[in-house]
Amino acid sequence: MSAHSHSESHGHGTMGQLMIGFALAAILTIIPFFLVMVDTGLSRTALVGIIMGLGAVQIIVHLVYFLHLNSSSEEGWTLLASMFSVVILVIVLAGSLWVMHNMNENMMPMPDMDRHMEQMRSLQSQQG
Repeated sequence: MSAHSHSESHGHGTMGQLMIGFALAAILTIIPFFLVMVDTGLSRTALVGIIMGLGAVQIIVHLVYFLHLNSSSEEGWTLLASMFSVVILVIVLAGSLWVMHNMNENMMPMPDMDRHMEQMRSLQSQQG
């Protein structure tokens, strides 16, 4: 009987809680896709900020609903885990922005690609 009460005190949430977490995660995934696919008239900076904010909220949803991080169990470890999660969140978001910025700066723009393709065609026609 004590084993049964131990498993209830450290439960992993009900099916309803898991479905709420799943629904929130799905909504927080669909909204950024919608914002990118539909012309919303937002500036690029605002759009990136909204997407990164929704990504941060989604990470918190995952921590609460799927990893069951809350304030009621083992307060010291929960605080430490929360601080670690915030550090990881900042690293992931900053790293993603850095990678996307560098990819944008270092990718060859399409107008230059068209010009290079025309030069290649002219060289091929001169040789052949």
